[in-house]
Amino acid sequence: MNTVSYNRDAWNKQSRSGSRWSQPVDSSVIASAKAGEWEVILTPNKSVPQGWFGNLSGKKVLCLASGGGQQAPILAAAGARVHSFDNSDEQLAKDLMVAERDQLDLKTCQGDMADLSAFADESFDLIFHPVSNVFSESIRPVWQECFRVLKRGGRLLSGFMNPMFFLFDHEEAEETGTLEVQYALPFSDLKSLPKEKLDRIIQEGLAFEFGHTLDDQIGGQIEAGFAICGFYEDDWDDQATPLNKFASAYIATLARKIEFE
Repeated sequence: MNTVSYNRDAWNKQSRSGSRWSQPVDSSVIASAKAGEWEVILTPNKSVPQGWFGNLSGKKVLCLASGGGQQAPILAAAGARVHSFDNSDEQLAKDLMVAERDQLDLKTCQGDMADLSAFADESFDLIFHPVSNVFSESIRPVWQECFRVLKRGGRLLSGFMNPMFFLFDHEEAEETGTLEVQYALPFSDLKSLPKEKLDRIIQEGLAFEFGHTLDDQIGGQIEAGFAICGFYEDDWDDQATPLNKFASAYIATLARKIEFE
């Protein structure tokens, strides 16, 4: 099965249903960003430290797999020249809607986050990559492509799932009130789940998810050539998972493309 095309259809469906990640910001948010007051998230709750961005004015920014009319338009309103790259037509359409409504410098491109061949080497000053590689079967190619398209000294801001989240069956935990390890890492809906659970995901048109190890998430960035310069964890909410009471489900990193001797 082609997971890229399947997940595109799944995300188009989710975007049409109006999920949290598919709610375009209103014009007041854009007006505030133009006035210098703005914030964005890589993970569900914590705002990204402003220092992670540096001076955005005139900088070329790639919003990678972050369509939906939220982060990309805000960064464009803050002064960046933004290119939004996403697998979902519906999510990109929401970025364009906000850009046209509020007269922003924002372009869009559809594709697989692991293939940025649409862009030349050293095209961008900064990549903003919120939690989304959970929908990519393999992520080391994502980091390698990010390194290639970033300029020297460029920044990669990433959010991703803590892999321990995928050790548990969260639906079962909600029913029983008990968290028990069910799966091994790395996790894949396609390979880890019993057939009846996988069939239900496909029936409902939900996106396939992949729980990548920290070796692939952080080690993969380092292997691609990045230096990790910033790190924080973030929680979710108790309704999303009982695990939230015990551990942070999300991680964010700031990486720099620095030439080592």
